[in-house]
Amino acid sequence: MQKRTNQSKINGKNWVITNLLKVCFLTLLLSSIIYSLTIQTVNAQRLNYPPSHTDEVVDDYFGTKVADPYRWLEDPDSPETQAWVEAQNKLTFEYLNSTPEREKIKARLSRLWNYPRYSTPEKLGSRYFFTKNDGLQNQAVLYRLDSLEGKPVVVIDPNKFSTDGTVALSDKYFSLDGSLLAYLISRSGSDLQEMKVLNIDTGKEYDEVIKWCRFSAVAWKADHQGFFYNRYPEPGTVAESDQVSYNRVYWHKLGTSQAEDKLVYEEPENKELAFSPIGTEDGKYLILFVWEGTDENNRIYYREMGSEEGFIKLLDKADANYSFIDNLDTIFFFRTDLDAPRKRVIAINIKNPGRENWKEIIPERKESLDFVSLINHQFVTVYIEDVKHKIKLHSLVGTFIKEIQLPDLGTIEIDRKQISGGKEDKEMFFEFTSFLYPPTIFRYDFTTEKLSPLFQPEVDFDLTSYESKQVFFTSKDGTKVPMFIVHKKGLKLDGNNPLLLYGYGGFNQSYTPYYSSSRPIFLENEGVYVLVNLRGGGEYGEEWHRGGMLEKKQNVFDDFIAAAEWLVENKYTNPQKIAIDGGSNGGLLVAACMLQRPELFGAVVCEAPLIDMLRYHKFTVGKYWVSELGNAEENPEHFKFIYAYSPLHNVKEGVSYPPILITSADTDDRVVPAHAKKFAAALQTKSTGDNPVLLRVETKAGHGQGKPTSKRIDESSDIYTFLFKILGMSIK
Repeated sequence: MQKRTNQSKINGKNWVITNLLKVCFLTLLLSSIIYSLTIQTVNAQRLNYPPSHTDEVVDDYFGTKVADPYRWLEDPDSPETQAWVEAQNKLTFEYLNSTPEREKIKARLSRLWNYPRYSTPEKLGSRYFFTKNDGLQNQAVLYRLDSLEGKPVVVIDPNKFSTDGTVALSDKYFSLDGSLLAYLISRSGSDLQEMKVLNIDTGKEYDEVIKWCRFSAVAWKADHQGFFYNRYPEPGTVAESDQVSYNRVYWHKLGTSQAEDKLVYEEPENKELAFSPIGTEDGKYLILFVWEGTDENNRIYYREMGSEEGFIKLLDKADANYSFIDNLDTIFFFRTDLDAPRKRVIAINIKNPGRENWKEIIPERKESLDFVSLINHQFVTVYIEDVKHKIKLHSLVGTFIKEIQLPDLGTIEIDRKQISGGKEDKEMFFEFTSFLYPPTIFRYDFTTEKLSPLFQPEVDFDLTSYESKQVFFTSKDGTKVPMFIVHKKGLKLDGNNPLLLYGYGGFNQSYTPYYSSSRPIFLENEGVYVLVNLRGGGEYGEEWHRGGMLEKKQNVFDDFIAAAEWLVENKYTNPQKIAIDGGSNGGLLVAACMLQRPELFGAVVCEAPLIDMLRYHKFTVGKYWVSELGNAEENPEHFKFIYAYSPLHNVKEGVSYPPILITSADTDDRVVPAHAKKFAAALQTKSTGDNPVLLRVETKAGHGQGKPTSKRIDESSDIYTFLFKILGMSIK
């Protein structure tokens, strides 16, 4: 009887536990349903947008009348524009802060970002220089090492430039022996910079400050008495429209004011040309890399470093791209795409420079030759083979020596596209990264032929639980296009995965695999990340680039759309779960694709975008991009193909566009925020349905360069909050 009683008690307890579990399950289920409905309600609720009035502004392009009703937003300083931007930001932040996930997202991103990040060491004389960010520092600190085993000594700490981290060390140029440093400072992310000079041995700052620098380079003389540099005119000396024209080269003597600098070279009759000075490693020659905007074709002038004579125009036809590698006395080596779309290495003896005397050192190959350095009297060549980097060594006459085996399929990241090392050095340094391989600094010893990690970070992310792969799909015109897919191992191809699709496709930029500090938050919450290698980039040489520029720009959009369709067909996701992301030229990409195929995408992140393609060349450095994008104002054929895809002019009435977050920055002087503002106004006015159209305008930030870590985390938090909210994701 007692046994039966105990059993009854046990049965009774089981009944209670079972029913409690049922109640808990139903409660969780109900909560999930309520949360889902809440998200849907929030996303579906028509927002009360700030009013965007329209003006009667109409331009005539070769007989076609084109309205520009939001031109008033091009004036960033008008009280009306500022009030409108303030109201837009208020709406956006209220929307993003309405989800409880945001603080969790920001906390997780802060942990993901919090690991030491190093730059590639640069050896000058007997010392090494590198930068390091401890993790959450706003700006990386410049250090020196007297030996690789020595203790790092701070040279410059940019975090002391400003309390909010918005003043950055944007570039640096050491004297040949590493005792002096000319460095550039950027404020609020502006391309406009000022230059200062530091004596590294004594820590003394020179009094002079050099202004009006933009895309400036420095070439020190071997005697360290001063340097050559290029800059634009002082404001007020030329028309405002020419503020980024009339680039000039000056000589600056240390210890003197900028007013005493001597003009060395200019071409006022060719005001769009710019001249970047380069000093040869042996100190013998001053080379001018002569460029015009983003045109790949350039010119090369030179003279002896101590000469007062005019420059010799070695290559002056602008018929190809010529990248100076190094010299051996009077033999100059160049990487060029002349008669070689995937590039080759040639040698020119400046004592006998006729083209019939040029020598081919390394011929064009199937792979694209991304960059070349001369180290240890060997050519260190870095090739892109199917969008992955490879390092190969060649002798001075071009004979293949060996391939250096990299730790994974990925990317070599280096400053100014040069692996660190000099032609007399027995060692070289480079940074390697991939989707699941955080940026690691490697040292290669030419004597032992050993590759070893020098700085290897540890991140708060289980890299071993994820995988990446490359696939090829067919674009609209039959072209095979590659893309990388990254996701958690064991992913179910059921068509329901949230997916983030990223692309750029322009300006000959190659997007090889790289690690992102923020991307893991998407991957670890069941997301799939995809990088598409669109035409317009440089992944397969100049032909690939030209296949996506000017009148062929639509190929880029077709490639991106075809990638999304392939991912749906292969059950990685569905249109409601696809988010697309791109910045700058990539912002143009996602905007155009959203307008052309609104039903194919579930969310859009459009960062610092090019939008008004009929007028882009009128703002700041926009005219530099005409060779890539065209000029609708001066060329009727250009107008025809640009007008067909220009996002601002293709927003249609009565269409329900996907939810979109448009970002910009108030001091972006590369892609001015007017693009983003006019696009937001057009979408908010014309689109139907309840999908949100949000504009986020950052303060004291430019196009991205020099942005402090705190602002990067804030911006990423807002972007992922938007994505999680729209795609129905939550932090696990």
